[in-house]
Amino acid sequence: MTPAGLPPWPAAPVAHGPVVLRQFTERDVPMAQELSADPYVPLVGSLPANASREQARDWVARQRARLAEGYGFSFAIAEAGTDRAVGGIGLWLAALAHGRATAGYSVVPSARGRGFASAALIVLTSFGWTIPALHRIELYIEPWNAGSISTAERAGYQREGLLRSHQEIGGHRRDMLLYAVVRPDCS
Repeated sequence: MTPAGLPPWPAAPVAHGPVVLRQFTERDVPMAQELSADPYVPLVGSLPANASREQARDWVARQRARLAEGYGFSFAIAEAGTDRAVGGIGLWLAALAHGRATAGYSVVPSARGRGFASAALIVLTSFGWTIPALHRIELYIEPWNAGSISTAERAGYQREGLLRSHQEIGGHRRDMLLYAVVRPDCS
């Protein structure tokens, strides 16, 4: 069941180029474990560092519950040809009443540099525009994260500014670059 005001899970596949965005499943637990070994990913989400199989299973279950809990969409990023999960991407709709959403993404280290993140962000953005109330999607990226900056720019997001001491990550206040895209018919 979808909370009031939020759209339902997409009826048709959400796909672009090398990726399909789909619901997380039990078979994504090894991907979650690999993602948890990245030194940065556990600092910015709910996946514990070096997650055990049970912790990774719990994280997958939390991702499956995000829409029902009213947070938004949490998709596994899967290779189009094999359906093997290579990461995750989310469209978070807490500010949907104001026409805004935020997005976030991560790809396992063994699959980086192959265009999965930018393809996933492109298709997530296209999916976002199917939500009538959504007019703007924002990304928050630390200035040092060149890979994420390149992903955002390849997906058509534009840098709008630097937000100083914007959020706490790993126990320290961090500056964040604000990248955004607006609905094509709103610009």
